[in-house]
Amino acid sequence: MDDLLKTLVDKGLRRETPTREEALAVLRTCDDELLDVVAAAGRVRRRWFGRRVKLNYLVNLKSGLCPEDCSYCSQRLGADTGILTYTWLKPQQAADAASAGVRGGAKRVCVVASGRGPTDRDVARVSETISAIKESNEGVEVCACLGLLKEGQAGRLREAGADAYNHNLNTSQAAYGDICTTHEYADRVETVERAREAGLSPCSGLIAGMGESDEDLVDVVLALRELDADSVPVNFLIPFEGTPLGQEWNLTPHQALRILAMVRFLCPDIEVRLAGGREVHLRSLQPLALHLANSMFLGDYLTSEGQAGQADLDMIADAGFVVEGAGEATLPAHRRQERAHERVAVRLRGAGTELPPNA
Repeated sequence: MDDLLKTLVDKGLRRETPTREEALAVLRTCDDELLDVVAAAGRVRRRWFGRRVKLNYLVNLKSGLCPEDCSYCSQRLGADTGILTYTWLKPQQAADAASAGVRGGAKRVCVVASGRGPTDRDVARVSETISAIKESNEGVEVCACLGLLKEGQAGRLREAGADAYNHNLNTSQAAYGDICTTHEYADRVETVERAREAGLSPCSGLIAGMGESDEDLVDVVLALRELDADSVPVNFLIPFEGTPLGQEWNLTPHQALRILAMVRFLCPDIEVRLAGGREVHLRSLQPLALHLANSMFLGDYLTSEGQAGQADLDMIADAGFVVEGAGEATLPAHRRQERAHERVAVRLRGAGTELPPNA
């Protein structure tokens, strides 16, 4: 065990990817070894992100009525979950909601809309919303999450001022057909690639606790590394009654920490974000998770309540961490330089175009 952790720390400090077997070994450590695992992964986290915690805030632009059948989602086709459904918020409504999060310390606002993917009219509507949010909140980052993107849409979002685009892979390619039949894993991969090629910072993560194997968890994170995601949200399934996974309670707080440690070792210099379900599954061990993740959502999620914002801020301070300021860069310098070079290439070819296959 000591040799494994030493190897993982050494690789993390050098930005090397552990082997699949090493990552699996992290998930299979025993409870007696958990604090050693957290301490080792914490060294890697501090090397690249210090004790900073980036705060993110969700604004749900459109809720429910989704035609897709993702088994985990309270907004899925035919779900009987009793969630609030509504059509598009007006730009100023969204900007006002975003401002509440920014006042609480958030430096990134994530604007989310249910559905398979946006129409061109939807992209125009969200572009107005992005402009309104940026006008009301100087220096704020905006990440859009609108589903599967068609050709050219990522470029238009980038031109409107979006900084990032989120589209989660959720689980491994092998397990994807078990949780969704209305689109394919490859569709999600293509959307993340389109976002990156348009100059948007790619944000893509996973959901743990859906009945997947350890191998599935490792494989989806390795796929995220291959996609070169800048930010990896780690969600823990919230089993909504009325969905096919409504009775799945597969995680313990210890296993949730092991998953976060595995993600940190595989993504040493990438923003790892505590996302949906952290309160439900980590419970009183949430402060330990800050030694693994350098980012988290503040407040509520799409259709479920999160921990109170002030409780999050108190937890961060009590654990010895600090909220990342608006003027501080999240990613290490080498990753920022790589993205800057990509954005130059986008400007040269035009943000509304995409790279040819195999470019």
